[in-house]
Formats: sequence, C-alpha cells, structure tokens
Amino acid sequence: MKREAFTAEGAVSVGPYSHAVASGELVYLSGQTPIEAETGKLVQGDIAAQTEQCFKNLFNVLAAAGLTPDHVVKVNVYLTDMANFEAMNQVYARQFTAPYPARTTIGVASLPLGAQVELEMIARRS
Repeated sequence: MKREAFTAEGAVSVGPYSHAVASGELVYLSGQTPIEAETGKLVQGDIAAQTEQCFKNLFNVLAAAGLTPDHVVKVNVYLTDMANFEAMNQVYARQFTAPYPARTTIGVASLPLGAQVELEMIARRS
C-alpha cells in the first residue's frame, strides 16, 4: 500500500520520517518536539512554552493534512520530568474542546535535542 504523506512548513523533522501519514480514515502524526521552524532550535522557556510549541507544530501538520484539532482522536505525551505534568496539562486543556481526545502520558529518560516534552497524535478524517 502506498503511503499518503503530509509535510508542513511550520514543523521540523529531525530524521527520515514524514510529518504525517494517512491510512484509510486515520492520519498518524509523527511526534513533534518544541522546535521552532524559523530557527530550527528548541523554543526557549519552561515546559508550558515547550508544550505550546509542540502543539503549534502539530496543528501545522494537521492543517497540511486538511484537518483541525477537532479531528484528533488520540494524543501521546512524553515528558522527561513527570513533575511537569500539571503545567503541561494546563496548556493541553486549552488546545481541545470536550469531548477531549483519548490520551496517554509517559515519563521518559530523554528526548531528542534535550526537549522536555514531545507530543504525537492520531486524527480521523470524516
């Protein structure tokens, strides 16, 4: 099966992968770290600033696929410090409306480029 891939100008790839790939009605968005597309560097600031940048990158990928946050059905969050959960969660809560997507949050030892957070999504085309 041929992959239908999407690339967004406002997102950065740090490896050989697509920003998103569609399979039927589902669109799988690759994890995004808080890299600013303009500079290619991690956004400066705390976990809230980094989480906001991850969402900015992911929402650019959604737009490239012709989707919006309302199409998101699942989010995976990776944190290098679970003490940042509440601050990340406050930013997260502003990104969606109820009913919220399903979500998993996982504590990890490290992330690419020293990021504190990485997010990935699955969306459904309707």
